[in-house]
Amino acid sequence: MTHRERVLAAHQHRQPDRIPLDFGSNLASTITAQAHERLRAHLGLQSDYTPTYFAKRSGTVIPDVAILERFDIDTRGMVLGGPEGRPEQTLEGGRLLDEWSSIWAKPSDGHYINVDGPFNALAEPTVEDLEKIVWPDPSDPGRFRGLSERAKALHEGTDCAVVMTLGVGPVHQAQFMRGYAEWLADLIANEKFATALFDRITDIWVEIANRALTQVGEHADIAMFGDDVATQRGPLMRPNLYRKIIKPRHKRMVEVMKKHGKLALYHCCGSVYSLLGDFIDIGMDALNPTQVAAAHMDTKRLKQEFGRDITFWGGVDTQSVLPRGTPQQVREEVKRRLDDLADGGGYVLAAVHNIQADVPPENVVSLFEAALEFGR
Repeated sequence: MTHRERVLAAHQHRQPDRIPLDFGSNLASTITAQAHERLRAHLGLQSDYTPTYFAKRSGTVIPDVAILERFDIDTRGMVLGGPEGRPEQTLEGGRLLDEWSSIWAKPSDGHYINVDGPFNALAEPTVEDLEKIVWPDPSDPGRFRGLSERAKALHEGTDCAVVMTLGVGPVHQAQFMRGYAEWLADLIANEKFATALFDRITDIWVEIANRALTQVGEHADIAMFGDDVATQRGPLMRPNLYRKIIKPRHKRMVEVMKKHGKLALYHCCGSVYSLLGDFIDIGMDALNPTQVAAAHMDTKRLKQEFGRDITFWGGVDTQSVLPRGTPQQVREEVKRRLDDLADGGGYVLAAVHNIQADVPPENVVSLFEAALEFGR
């Protein structure tokens, strides 16, 4: 099979010639800049390489093509450009103001740029307050500049499956704009405002996605968005609250992907066992990153109960095995996930979320070499 055929076969729940591998195709399957440089050095790569950031806030980069070819990776990723009309602004103290009027900052003792509060915090917002916000322009040309050409170059220049990342959904944007605690309170105490905010965000996402997917056309195979609705222990809210408020907006987003003929890849961390039926119901084709260390996320059980209806993407533990295990333990982890998930298709192997700075390069090599060895 070609790389693209392999990925598509897995999503059609057909057995590919080997398990498809992902590294760097989307916002949750790539690698931090520090870990990437150590991996390049470990592999003895001497070629010139200028890092292309997947997301500067998380410090993640798109892996060197030489690494992707070294491990016979089956995917390639694309991201939207930044807005030109309202580019990110630097505020006092190095904080950043984005086009959604959310503020970001890097703690003095941290590695990542985290949301630092809404620009205009409102204690008890109303639907009318939404009219006062300067919303992002979904037609900003900076998002789409060169998109068609990049997609064509990837799709025709490789035989890999091309993944178009369309950013985050209404859950994350509402959290960033309101603050995490305030957003959760809104779901219960201020539902009218919460749903109006979700609709505004979803409307903008839908318009951006329509424009982007129209431009990439047949040169992208999979569309992806991220919207975490769970913690390590379970969903962020009661499942019936997800079904009432969030699920209809996620359904609209999936419908856009399907309208353009794309497989729908949904990123959500955490324990989503109790919501998997809902994801399948609205047409999500694949779940990334399949966080195996979270509660109720046993891969054998997931495959038995949901493996005919959704593709699991990820699965190799990044919380303990990759950073603290030996290369042999990484091999055993890979084999376990293949044993649980690979039969009959429906699995794309990758690390659970981005490979962090504390992961030894030997373990990254072990991950992909074991996958190539055991995944046939």
